[in-house]
Amino acid sequence: MNDIKRYKNNLSEERNSAALYKAMAEQEKNPTIKDIYYRLAATEEKHASKWETLLLEKGASIPPFHVSLRTKTLIWLMEKFGPDFVLPSMVSSEDSAANDYANQPEASSMVSSERAHAILLGQINNSEQLSGLDGPTLAKMEGRHRSAGGNTLRAAVLGASDGLVSNFNLVMGVAGAAVSSSNILLTGIAGLLAGGISMALGEWISVQSSRELYERQIGIEKEEIETNPEEEIEELILIYQAKGISEEVARPLAIKLLQNPDTALDTLARDELGIDPDDLGGSAFVAAFTSFLLFSVGAIIPVIPFFILTAQTAVYTSIAFSTVGLFLVGAITTLFTGRNIFYSGLRQILFGLLAAAATYFIGSLIGVSLS
Repeated sequence: MNDIKRYKNNLSEERNSAALYKAMAEQEKNPTIKDIYYRLAATEEKHASKWETLLLEKGASIPPFHVSLRTKTLIWLMEKFGPDFVLPSMVSSEDSAANDYANQPEASSMVSSERAHAILLGQINNSEQLSGLDGPTLAKMEGRHRSAGGNTLRAAVLGASDGLVSNFNLVMGVAGAAVSSSNILLTGIAGLLAGGISMALGEWISVQSSRELYERQIGIEKEEIETNPEEEIEELILIYQAKGISEEVARPLAIKLLQNPDTALDTLARDELGIDPDDLGGSAFVAAFTSFLLFSVGAIIPVIPFFILTAQTAVYTSIAFSTVGLFLVGAITTLFTGRNIFYSGLRQILFGLLAAAATYFIGSLIGVSLS
């Protein structure tokens, strides 16, 4: 897509967003939210003006504004069911716009603005009253910060479950091919190492990528504070209004905050981006090692019997060990699901044994064909 076509597409999106926010403001009965929608519309119009300027610099004409079919549909739905009905769609649109702009150098200053809009709309969508919601709460709504204890335990259980199920099936598949116990043991250890390293690498990439993304967003925010403080003040006013603070109080507070760049950056990172600058996801190496360890704990269970037993005795013992492991995994998941322990445990056993039986059968067919 050439620059002119891209600029025109962006201009159309910003114009349609502004029209939607104005329509939402006209329908909204809560005066605080109504004012927020009007301000969001004004911000989108500023963005549209930038794309108009870029088009003129390229020697292109400014196209007339045509309301898109999507915008017409959302306005119609809003008129029938109220502004709250279209809020989820607007949250998705703002997130999508932020992601699109992240890859466009001309729009770098708009990325955090669009993300801030998504946070504000998400807050309105998920709360009945616009009061008492702080930056960490907004961040949770954005999915950046979860309950550390619950998620750590969940990750531990799922990591061990992955190791147990995958290596149990691998061992049963090889056992079905009627190979020696020593070969099964070697295969199990290889499966443990391969799966563990794969999980660790994936976790390292995930955590490191998240950290780099957060650092980049904070860097962009710092640049915006230095180059466009007026717009950042307006964003802060919107955030404070969404917390239930009147504009009369929010404006001087935002202006005073921007006078100290370091404090302003910390506040905007937390409240606008939903990022805690002091916690960007932890160490990627620690996460990778933990992932490897958790996977290995599960993966070693079906392999243990082959260290001390041979032939079918080792296979049957491996099945018994794995069955107990599957039940424990299912039982522990009830901490998250609230289901009956025996129901979850037996269900986990059923699915695990069915998968193992399938791989054992396939392994036996391959073993016969190769013999």
